[in-house]
Amino acid sequence: MIHARALTRRFKIKGGEVEAVRGLDLDVEPGTLVAFLGPNGAGKSTSLRMLTSLLPPTSGTAVVAGHDVASDPAGVRRNIGYVGQKNGAGENFRVLDELVTQARCYGLTRDEARRRAREVLDMLELTSLATRKPGTLSGGQRRRLDIALGLVHRPGLLFLDEPTTGLDPQSRADVWGHILRLREEHGTTLFLTTHYLEEADSMAERVVIIDHGRVIADGTAARLKTDLAGDHVTLTLRDPGDTARATAIATRLEAPGEAAAEGTTVRVRVPRADVALPRLLRALEAEGVEVAAAETARPTLDDVFLTLTGRSLRETDGDGA
Repeated sequence: MIHARALTRRFKIKGGEVEAVRGLDLDVEPGTLVAFLGPNGAGKSTSLRMLTSLLPPTSGTAVVAGHDVASDPAGVRRNIGYVGQKNGAGENFRVLDELVTQARCYGLTRDEARRRAREVLDMLELTSLATRKPGTLSGGQRRRLDIALGLVHRPGLLFLDEPTTGLDPQSRADVWGHILRLREEHGTTLFLTTHYLEEADSMAERVVIIDHGRVIADGTAARLKTDLAGDHVTLTLRDPGDTARATAIATRLEAPGEAAAEGTTVRVRVPRADVALPRLLRALEAEGVEVAAAETARPTLDDVFLTLTGRSLRETDGDGA
């Protein structure tokens, strides 16, 4: 569905050039839900614009929905849907008319366009709003309308750029319910960006992280967290004099995990906290080290990025490149 090789985009600036995307390699199979993550300036928006044929690559190749983005951009656009960060509908026409116009732009006949418009209205639970103007809708309703506009021509691949940004938690959950139903009922391939890391963690079956124009991590959220960040065990000791001994025991038992101490607290990074904690407690008890409290924590995707780059994905929202 998406096959990109060495995709690169350079921008001319005063005094030279800057590479926003540096040799992107990416394969996305049909029916996959991919979250494309990166901090501000990482290159994810530039990548999205190239994959949707809105921005020509400087070098490299990409075939999207069976069409080359450089030699056949019209073919790409006919076969994908794109929902940008800003609202796609105008303010002066009814919701139904907006959808019919969009369908006509994709070559559907008038009757086909009206039929398909009503189908997507029903699919996204917007039928009761068909005669309303977009400007009168709530944020969540407008976002569902944007998705309807992206689906009206029945694309097999839908790009979603920050689909829930600015929505309240209930509206975000509602939009996500519709997105997941699209994939379940219609097998739609979904490629999305989001700065809500918990969405990517819980919804996407594949996470791709980009930084400085290059992919630095690619896999399931669970595998990335286990392999690159690890679980954390935090032990609070009764006696601060036991800290050095407890740290040494933790390091020996959980190598190549990492242990660090501060005051009476020992923090250990381990592959699996549920396995490591009982083992640690038994070993410490055998050595006469008394533990007052113990906690475990699962890593987040932000922890993965922090491990890889030394900084947080949450430092900035959105993407300037």
